[in-house]
Amino acid sequence: MLSSSIALQPIKIAILAMGGEGGGVLADWIVNLGEENGYFAQTTSVPGVAQRTGATIYYVELFPGADNLQTPRPVLALMPMPGDVDVVLASELMEAGRAVQRGFVTPERTTLISSTHRVYSIAEKSAMGDGRVDSQALIRHASSSARQFIHFDMSQAAQDTGSVISAVLFGALFGSGVLPFSRTQFEETIVRGGVGVKPSLRAFALGAEKSVHPEEPYQAPSAQNVIHTPKNKQVSALLARVENEFSPHVHYLVTEGIRRLIDYQDPAYATLYLNRLNNLFAQNGGQDERLQRALARHLALWMSYEDTIRVADLKIRDSRFARVRDEVQAKDNQLLNINEFMHPRIEEICETLPKNLGRWLMRPHWLHKALRKVTEKGRTITTSSFFGFLQLYLLAAWRKGRRSTLRYQLETQRIEKWLELVAQAAQTNPALAAEITQCQRVVKGYSDTHARGLRNFQILMDIVAQQGSKLAPINLRELREAALADEHGKELEKCRQRLAIN
Repeated sequence: MLSSSIALQPIKIAILAMGGEGGGVLADWIVNLGEENGYFAQTTSVPGVAQRTGATIYYVELFPGADNLQTPRPVLALMPMPGDVDVVLASELMEAGRAVQRGFVTPERTTLISSTHRVYSIAEKSAMGDGRVDSQALIRHASSSARQFIHFDMSQAAQDTGSVISAVLFGALFGSGVLPFSRTQFEETIVRGGVGVKPSLRAFALGAEKSVHPEEPYQAPSAQNVIHTPKNKQVSALLARVENEFSPHVHYLVTEGIRRLIDYQDPAYATLYLNRLNNLFAQNGGQDERLQRALARHLALWMSYEDTIRVADLKIRDSRFARVRDEVQAKDNQLLNINEFMHPRIEEICETLPKNLGRWLMRPHWLHKALRKVTEKGRTITTSSFFGFLQLYLLAAWRKGRRSTLRYQLETQRIEKWLELVAQAAQTNPALAAEITQCQRVVKGYSDTHARGLRNFQILMDIVAQQGSKLAPINLRELREAALADEHGKELEKCRQRLAIN
């Protein structure tokens, strides 16, 4: 509750929310809560930028005395000022971090209320490596910066109650105890809104409860064998090979690799994966545990490269339709259209064809030029329509012919050359071999992203081939991290110059 010593001071509240999360509704609720209970109230908003590069900031000021005719109407501010905010509500953890960074949160004054779930920013998603910000580091920093920090997974709470995150934030605001209003007054505000009242009240109640008794930290299930005995004999045989032919410290990784490659292609492809691992592990230096773990992970990742067949397959899965419907909170009786913005380069088209036809089409003749013009603009496919779904379904079904494609031939050659370099390094320096293995991280995605990553990867492999055993593992690690930091290769070139590696 506000003390009487600051009774004539405005209550200043900043709300940071992304589009579709009800930030405007939350601001309107707070304004209505104040106006119905004797406060002057004002709200303003500054829109953020699209595509998850920033949230909209809603700013609310409440000033007591509106129910007293003798109280002069106050002049309220339009924007929050650093060091001068009583409450900050953030719909996502990174937005809480942004509020701290902007100076809106101070340990002497501010109550910070935030969801702990993450919606990754464009910078995090577009990083060549793992660009995610450490959530625990954000929580620690926010805790030390605020007078009171209330945090839990409000997105999950909203899903559990069939409501939106703004209602959970409103409940947490009540539970924080910083506003001079009763629970009844809060709930009456939701009822006056008249839209989605019942689920909003459920979400409010859960938010109020969690703000006082935050949930226990989530404990991931044990990584020990959560594998049920499969009915397929080929799969059973593959899992038996893992138990019999591989050391226990790689069982989990190899098993996950098998699962991934069966999902990607078929059991025979997973068999190729095991054979490749066995060949490497049996060579001199191949018994190094760190090298074995790195190979088990990165070989599976590379063998499940993202070609047009894989992209089409992932886009038409039932799980994706269910996830999209859940994300937009569509009802069972609501129609949902999903538009895919497809912009394949001519290289992707050629590589999806059988290798001889693909190589012919890659040559600069009239058909190549005509096809390049057609692909420059891209197109939109409505996956939720019959014909849109059928197009992607037929492309995904070509997975049966993937081994005949030009892309499969090219990727097989690249993988084999990479494994040769790993095997050569392992004979004299297993630590260097492990670093070469992890260079696979540079190759990812598809289209232009894949092309740039492959170019940087080839630069790294050329350095490995030239330097041989003279290359220190830590230097290759620095070069790899530089390649991951900048897909255009500028940071990699700077690192080469600094390390004097030509």
